[in-house]
Amino acid sequence: MLPSLFGHIIGSIAPSLVINLLQTDSSSRHRSLLHLSPKGCDGALEGSLLCSLTICCSIIPLSLGCYSIWLLEILLLREFDLLMMIQMAMFFHSKPVLGGFDRPRAFVVRGTGISRAGRDCIWWRRRARRARVFCSLELQHPVRRRYSPFLDNALLPGANELVSDDCGAVPDIWKSSAEKYGDRVALVDPYHEPPSKLSYKQLEQEILNFSEGLRVVGVIPDEKLALFADNSCRWLVADQGIMATGAINVVRGTRSADEELLQIYTHSESVALVVDSPQFFNRLAESFILSVDIRFVVLLWGEKSCLNSKAVKDIPLYDYSDIIELGRESRNALLQSLKEGQQYVFETINPDDVATLMYTSGTSDTPKGVMLTHRNLLHQIKNLWDIVPAKAGDRFLSMLPTWHAYERASEYFIFTYGVEQVYTNIKYLKDDLKRYQPQYLISVPLVYETLYSSIQKQIHASSAARKFVAFTLIKISLLYMEAKRVYEGKFLTEKHIQPSSFIAMIDWFWGRTMAALLWPLHKLAKQLVYNKIYSAIGISQAGISGGGSLPLYVDRFFEAIDVKLQNGYGLTETSPVVAARQPACNVLGTVGHPLKYTEIKVVDVETGAVLPDGSKGIVKIKGPQVMKGYYKNPSATSEAMDEDGWFNTGDIGWIAPKHAIGRSRQCGGMLVLEGRAKDTIVLSTGENVEPAELEAAATRSSLIHQIVVVGQDGWLFVSNWTYSACG
Repeated sequence: MLPSLFGHIIGSIAPSLVINLLQTDSSSRHRSLLHLSPKGCDGALEGSLLCSLTICCSIIPLSLGCYSIWLLEILLLREFDLLMMIQMAMFFHSKPVLGGFDRPRAFVVRGTGISRAGRDCIWWRRRARRARVFCSLELQHPVRRRYSPFLDNALLPGANELVSDDCGAVPDIWKSSAEKYGDRVALVDPYHEPPSKLSYKQLEQEILNFSEGLRVVGVIPDEKLALFADNSCRWLVADQGIMATGAINVVRGTRSADEELLQIYTHSESVALVVDSPQFFNRLAESFILSVDIRFVVLLWGEKSCLNSKAVKDIPLYDYSDIIELGRESRNALLQSLKEGQQYVFETINPDDVATLMYTSGTSDTPKGVMLTHRNLLHQIKNLWDIVPAKAGDRFLSMLPTWHAYERASEYFIFTYGVEQVYTNIKYLKDDLKRYQPQYLISVPLVYETLYSSIQKQIHASSAARKFVAFTLIKISLLYMEAKRVYEGKFLTEKHIQPSSFIAMIDWFWGRTMAALLWPLHKLAKQLVYNKIYSAIGISQAGISGGGSLPLYVDRFFEAIDVKLQNGYGLTETSPVVAARQPACNVLGTVGHPLKYTEIKVVDVETGAVLPDGSKGIVKIKGPQVMKGYYKNPSATSEAMDEDGWFNTGDIGWIAPKHAIGRSRQCGGMLVLEGRAKDTIVLSTGENVEPAELEAAATRSSLIHQIVVVGQDGWLFVSNWTYSACG
């Protein structure tokens, strides 16, 4: 039965008004997109909608300056015989606009000349088979739509004059990369359902559509959205889609405890939730979902039908494809209206706007949400090439959690150089290293320790003769590399005093001679042993290690077999990379030189006085990658950063002295870390002991898996260790 006609037409014949209702899901209640286009307007917005209903309405036109007031009474058929009546009054310009119920009991109109409507009074009356909504709207302030200036330059007047070097927001990189690398494969995600492979052009469009889809469902600039999911191609799209709206994402992984996730969500004042899978959402359903206010939920993977129905009955729910489709339709409508002469005014993202909140303190009473700006992250994107000289077509394996700053900044960086990224995990890492043969692996020390242990086990499992030959050749290679470092000037030393010219010449001659004698045996080792290792692990260019302390024995082993490991250093608060070893100057035992525009100094623990090179103290950092501060925690911010912008890392380290000659002549200015200041054990004799060194030495034993060295009452003892029995 067709809807009835309400009211009468007053005055002259009113223009017809076409209203299409896009209802994304029955659970979405009143959050829908209204597409309004008065007949006779220039550039009527068009686009396919999921659901179109026949509507009869009465329209009362009243004149008010350059505006018109349209009073609408609408009766529409919704899901069989469920009726919803909407009576509303709103001001709008005679141009097509987008409107949407972007949050409970609020109505938003978008577009130039349109103002955000405030609510005088609004109330809901629910019945078994019908709902009636009354809205009274008044003119208050313009609706805010914020865009990434280079990525969204098609929508921004004058933005077409920008070039890639003008990027002012992280999402701008996708426009530049799409223009440079087009149909080249950007990412491969083989272990999610469905498996995904996206080119750079496709990846750019996914991010554009996802960001616009979020605007359609009501996301506005500076709001926080919790992104609780694991590493995948859709995580990347969601992360960049949120950033591109001017909103702030709050990130964490699915392995975090429910209590920790709840604390992060509430402390960050997040308004909506983007989750990994139905299984993860159902885990959160009772302990988390019912305890917080959630405007809507976006599901990245899986089917909505698998979700806990009790937990989502009153929460609008979208899956990944819903958001993409909403964004595609809305974006096409905006672009079409621009072509037809419509003008819009949008904000652009400022480099100093907060891009993300990353929490570092777990479930402590005072959580620390690190505020990283677009400028912080862009510093990493623009300066990591000195460490990883990637080129188009190189392949990387990605396996670390993307809610860690290390993996996150690395991914942003590599996509600006046309690299193909393959997503993997610890379960498939060994097979994928062999299958994809990546040029680079960006990972943590534990992964390289695991690879080291695996190689050692394979050698031990071989025959006695092969085992003897392999280990003998590895020892020869270790000696060869040490001698090579000596004559190349890349042998780390703490000595302040530069050696005499005579001693330096003798040292150089010894290193050169030993290296020359051992070189043939080292080449033989590559042919007999190391080539088999290469075919198993790939990593033809370099393995990049960060996020923890790389044991020296692992560092030396990979150097001996000619697999380059480059160790780096950073913190979440520094976006994260502060320093790293470069390919041409890869000095073992250090974390390399500081990144461009980064300053490092070492100060006395007690007095704060700056110490000379070679002296141990607290490491402090200053540079464009240093965070904006801790969210809602000014006391912690002032404690970590001084008025001049120096960030206290809390790490003990020293800077290698500069020598013009000698075995360490190439090491000057490199940072060397010794441990955490709070972990230092002071013996009754006054001697300082760094537990990290003892722990690293102990874990070399195959009997010990975990160990913690602690100090108490003047005694040094080992606690909390586990071992595995042999045989």
